[in-house]
Amino acid sequence: MSHLPLPRTPAQRSRDRSEDVLKVHRIAHSGGSAALLEWLAARLGGWTGVVEDADPGAAPELAVRGAAELRARGVSSAVLHGERAAALLFALDGGRVLASLPDLPHHPEAPALLADSAAVLALVLRAEEAERREERAERAESRAREAVLHLLMNGRLSTAHQIAEALGPPLPDPLRMYVVECRPGQRGEVARLCEELTGGRAWTVRCPVYVRHLIALVPDARAAASAEHDPLSQALVGVARDCAVGVSGHLRLREAPAAYTQAFHALAVARGRAGRHARFGPGPELELAAHAAGTGWAEALLAPLHTYEPRRAQDPGAQELRATAHAWLNFGPHATRLLKIHRNTLAMRLRLIESVLGRDLARLPEQAELSFALRLTPGGPDASPDASPGAGTAGDPGDLDGVLRHPDLAAWARAHLAPLTGREAPPGARETVRAWLRHDAHLVPAAAALGISVPGARKRLTRIEALLERSLLQSPSARHDLWLAHRAEELAGLAGPAA
Repeated sequence: MSHLPLPRTPAQRSRDRSEDVLKVHRIAHSGGSAALLEWLAARLGGWTGVVEDADPGAAPELAVRGAAELRARGVSSAVLHGERAAALLFALDGGRVLASLPDLPHHPEAPALLADSAAVLALVLRAEEAERREERAERAESRAREAVLHLLMNGRLSTAHQIAEALGPPLPDPLRMYVVECRPGQRGEVARLCEELTGGRAWTVRCPVYVRHLIALVPDARAAASAEHDPLSQALVGVARDCAVGVSGHLRLREAPAAYTQAFHALAVARGRAGRHARFGPGPELELAAHAAGTGWAEALLAPLHTYEPRRAQDPGAQELRATAHAWLNFGPHATRLLKIHRNTLAMRLRLIESVLGRDLARLPEQAELSFALRLTPGGPDASPDASPGAGTAGDPGDLDGVLRHPDLAAWARAHLAPLTGREAPPGARETVRAWLRHDAHLVPAAAALGISVPGARKRLTRIEALLERSLLQSPSARHDLWLAHRAEELAGLAGPAA
């Protein structure tokens, strides 16, 4: 084992101590408390560590007994002798003690080295504690912001407002939602820039699902008037070469789910543009177009879920099941990140939702129907608006086809699908989309039905994403709206059978 060298003269002793002090500072600065303690243990040739008042951990019994004795006597340093060893003890702050059990006989300069190290170690431990507290505070704020986003996506505006105002700034209303795609390590820089350029009024949150996404709710008065001239988007894109920004339309806070979907679709378009930013173009979103026609139908369809009562207190209730369905329809298996649950828990909840609603969620038509209903009743049974007089047709609020026959929905479907047959549409765009929908939006069987390779089918759908200005291959995907649009078109007699 390595021991302190035997000093020969006072001058050499002083020089050796100075060198040791410098080395202690360098090690503490570069490696922290753990590296310093490891070096001291090797230097002194025995166990060296910090004994905590509340939790001594794996410290030797002699060190623990010596630390207790030191605290009891209220002295700053002591030596406690055992049968075969001696403990050198130096008090630190916070009830901690630096203890060392060097090999015997220990070198006479060992106490001086420990005394010099104790002052440095105390500073390093305080700095590390401050860093841990800051990290915990940042994690807590990040989780709280995720909770606000989750509440907004599920229509719980009152609670979202309360939490957001405690964090600051208040949630903007009206707003435009920005989804910024960048490297994970750049999200902090993007958030700071967004807050700076909006005068501290933008409300930012790191996306809990996609680690490359930052979401910003920007007061509409602070957002650019035109998609072409958007200084905020241009500045955010300038953070790095691979950044991209999608921006929603002008919406109210209660329409935050639609705003997020719009911004996400715009982001899919922005990735293929030279300027790397885009604003949501065609609209409105389905839930905004169908509000008058479909609210009564949606409430009737979701009534079994909204009135569901769990058998056990620990089982998910109606609101939890509703939030699970909404998250899964938007993000698929990634919903576990948003809901902070295990994938087995997600699968169990989905089976329960299928049982309660009598639906097969493996099929795209039933996914589309449930997604439509959830978006038309934001907040669930406690917050959903009253049904409009025009809901449904022939007094049947439970008839989806009746809702899709409404003139507002027929007009929406025509506008939604028009790009597939327009001048800029690639050959076979309509057939590609229909085959994809017919096979529940799965690429492999759709490619087989089209007689092309899977990469070929993916490439076609990527081109169609730019055409529709909607995300198809990455969730939230427009697949549900596309299925509903094709069904509405079929009911209007303008196309063949839907998928």
